[in-house]
Amino acid sequence: MNAPVVAAHPRLPYPKRKRGFPRPRAAEPEVRRPGPSIGILGGSFNPAHGGHLDISRQALKRLGLDRLWWMVSPQNPLKKRAGMAEFRQRLAGARRLASVERRIAVTDIEARLGTRFTADTLARLVRRFPRAKFVWIMGADNLLQIGLWRRWTRIFHLVSIAVFARPSYSSRALAAKAARRFAGVRLRDSDSRLLASRRPPAWVFVRGRLNPLSATAIRSSTKKG
Repeated sequence: MNAPVVAAHPRLPYPKRKRGFPRPRAAEPEVRRPGPSIGILGGSFNPAHGGHLDISRQALKRLGLDRLWWMVSPQNPLKKRAGMAEFRQRLAGARRLASVERRIAVTDIEARLGTRFTADTLARLVRRFPRAKFVWIMGADNLLQIGLWRRWTRIFHLVSIAVFARPSYSSRALAAKAARRFAGVRLRDSDSRLLASRRPPAWVFVRGRLNPLSATAIRSSTKKG
């Protein structure tokens, strides 16, 4: 992630710097005091598509978030490099799509931090922005396989998590290891707007209109075309 970030509100001033709280670099999405709620949708964005925009808008509305970051990954450790577009290309595509929603910022911060795994990236973000209330956003397909992620339980303890229903995945995801492991800290869907204010671990499964779009299907359609 070496290209500049599109900030949600690039002209807003950053908070005054205090000892132990370094001013964020200008290329990063700004974090305002006191404690903005910020959703993070991480992924390869290979390519960014309407499904990403749909889940982001749902998250902003259903969770009552102040803003949302699209954190474009240089390379997902669980995905093959074959068929993966060059990073700058994926970042540029995400930037173009996100430009229609002012509360979404596209960030290359994972590449600049030099982290490979979500748990490590989130740990760095939580330390860097201690006043921010981060919420990790993901689809039911990721809840189904998050048990394969490195130090996946740490993710639940670092940030709150919102899981959005996806066609054909929801039932299996709710029966998966992660859902069972953290069943005791799951909020009701009707309490979704309370999630950002809850101390982790806390998560919610958000039901609603299901978007069938996927990057895999789009790449396949592009090849055929």
